Amino acid sequence: MKSHVWRPLVVVLVVIALVLVARKLLVPADFGVGARGYMYGWHRAGNEQQWKEVAVKYKTAQHCMQCHRDKYDEMKESPHRNINCENCHGPALNHPDDPHTLTIDRSRELCARCHTRLPYPGSNRGVMKGIDPKTHNVGLDCVTCHWPHDPRKEGHKI
Repeated sequence: MKSHVWRPLVVVLVVIALVLVARKLLVPADFGVGARGYMYGWHRAGNEQQWKEVAVKYKTAQHCMQCHRDKYDEMKESPHRNINCENCHGPALNHPDDPHTLTIDRSRELCARCHTRLPYPGSNRGVMKGIDPKTHNVGLDCVTCHWPHDPRKEGHKI
C-alpha cells in the first residue's frame, strides 16, 4: 500500500490508543459495574457512601408544610400551586435550624421569568396571562400589588 493510506491509518490507530490509555487512567475501575455486572449510567459502587453523605439542598413543599401549613394551603388553592416554595424562598438546606438561610426574592425579574407575555402560537405560555415588564408598573416590585402566594388577591402588602 502507498503511504497515503498508511499515514491516516496510523493516525487513527494512535488516536484510538490514546483514548484507550486515557480511559484506563481516568475512569475508575468500578465505574459502571454493579451487583449483576455492567450497568448503564453513571453508577459507581465505590462512591455510594459519598453520595449518602451529600446534604440535600432542596427539601420540597412537603418539608415547608410541616411548619407553614397556612401558607401551604393558600398556595395549593392558587394559580401558583405547581411552584415549589424554594423557587422564591431559596433552598431549605439549613432551615429551620438557621431561619436566616432562606431569602425571599421579591424582584420583578423573578416574576417576569414566567409572567412576561410570550406571544408564541401553539405554546402553553401563550395561554398564561402575561405582562410587558417595560410598561407594567415600572419601578415597582410585583409584591407591591400582588400577593405572591395567591396573585389573584391584589392589594396585599408584605
